[in-house]
Amino acid sequence: MATRTLTAKTTRAAVCGTFAGLFALVACQHNDVPVAASAHAEAAQPAPVVSGPSTTRVYTKPSDAELEKKLTPLEYDVTQREGTERPFQNTYWNNHDPGIYVDVVTGEPLFSSTDKFDSGTGWPSFTKPIDSKRVVQHEDASLGMSRTEVRSKDGNSHLGHVFDDGPGPTGQRFCINSASLRFIPVQDLAKEGYGDYLPLFAAASNAAPVASASAQ
Repeated sequence: MATRTLTAKTTRAAVCGTFAGLFALVACQHNDVPVAASAHAEAAQPAPVVSGPSTTRVYTKPSDAELEKKLTPLEYDVTQREGTERPFQNTYWNNHDPGIYVDVVTGEPLFSSTDKFDSGTGWPSFTKPIDSKRVVQHEDASLGMSRTEVRSKDGNSHLGHVFDDGPGPTGQRFCINSASLRFIPVQDLAKEGYGDYLPLFAAASNAAPVASASAQ
């Protein structure tokens, strides 16, 4: 009798987990909230020139055994098992600080706060990667939906998905799990070896009076 009760509880937990995951994925896919970054898109400035060793560096993925020690259970589940964290209950969905977001697994630079906007979905959203060569796209037909998955190039970490309902100039919305990212504040970029990306923020400062209308 005790075994039967335990089995029933386990089954209910699995079903609830599945529905929670489906809700999160569908919520990320359908963005019915007006995008708050339209002003940011219209005021887009020419991209600053970013070059140097940290922009061309190859990042090495640790072994799975090392990752299990290094990452939290959620970070491991998201990056290595294509998991999805809860909306509005993650680290960076409402982060407004200037800086860059790197792969939590390898440190590979992926996104910049200068391209982050409030999509209303509860996940960090970006109009584009910091470098298009750093983010790889794959077709994802899981759960009966046709989506485009995004992964980091060097670490092959699952990041999230990209949709064509974002603001200009790209019209894209990179819906990313916070658990796949590590944020590096602009004041720490040089110290952590990402000083080559500082020009991004000099350009953003010059355009600040206009871009503030779409702050995220």
